[in-house]
Amino acid sequence: MTLLTLEAVTARYGASQALFGIDLTVAEGEVVAMMGRNGMGKSTTVKAICRMLPAGGRLVFDGHDLTRLYSHQAARLGIGLVPEGRRCFRDLTVEENLIVAARAGHWDLGRIGDLFPRLAERRGQRAATLSGGEQQMLAIGRALMTNPRLLILDEATEGLAPLIRAEIWAAIARLKTETGLAILVIDKSLKELRQVSDRAVLVARGQVAWEGPMAALDAETSERHVGV
Repeated sequence: MTLLTLEAVTARYGASQALFGIDLTVAEGEVVAMMGRNGMGKSTTVKAICRMLPAGGRLVFDGHDLTRLYSHQAARLGIGLVPEGRRCFRDLTVEENLIVAARAGHWDLGRIGDLFPRLAERRGQRAATLSGGEQQMLAIGRALMTNPRLLILDEATEGLAPLIRAEIWAAIARLKTETGLAILVIDKSLKELRQVSDRAVLVARGQVAWEGPMAALDAETSERHVGV
C-alpha cells in the first residue's frame, strides 16, 4: 500500500522556484533513497512533505491531503523527521530529548537504548556535551520516539566519522529488516544506500531525473546526477 504520494509538487523561496513538479511515492515498509547534488531540491522536498514550506501540487499521506495541514499535524499523522543539522535541544538531557515528543507505540526508551547503546549510557548527559555522531543518534532516536509510520532521514550521516557512520547505517538496516518502517533517506553514500534501499529517486534542478529499483541504478547515471 502506498503511504506517501507526491505528484507535480512545486515549491519556491520567495521569487525563486526550487521544485518544478516532483513526483515521488513511498510504500509501507519500503526504503526509498533520494539522491542528487547539493541545491537540487532534496531538502526542499522534505520541507514540503513536513509542511515547513508551502507547496503546490498533490501531497498525500495515508489518504490525508498534506497541503491542508500544519507541520505539527503532519507529524501527528505519523511522519517522523531527522532534520539536516540534528537540531537537538542542547540544554536538555538525552532522556529529556527522547521523551519530549514521545508518543505511545513500539518505540520507547528501552528500544532506543537497544538500537543505540551510547544513548542509554549517556541518558543523563546534556545534549550539548555529546559528540556530533552521538547527537545524530539522538536525533534519530527522538524521531523514532514519535512512533512514526514514515521516517525521513535528511543527510543523517553527513560529516560524521567513519565508525559512527557505520553504526548509523547498521541501525538503518535494522529498522528495515526488523520493523517494516517506511523510510525516505536523503544521502550521497551510494555504497551504503545500495545495501538498505529498495528504490532510488535522483533529483536534479527541482525535478526527478531518474527513478527505479536500486539494483537498476548504474554507475553512469549516478555519476551524471549524484557525482559519486
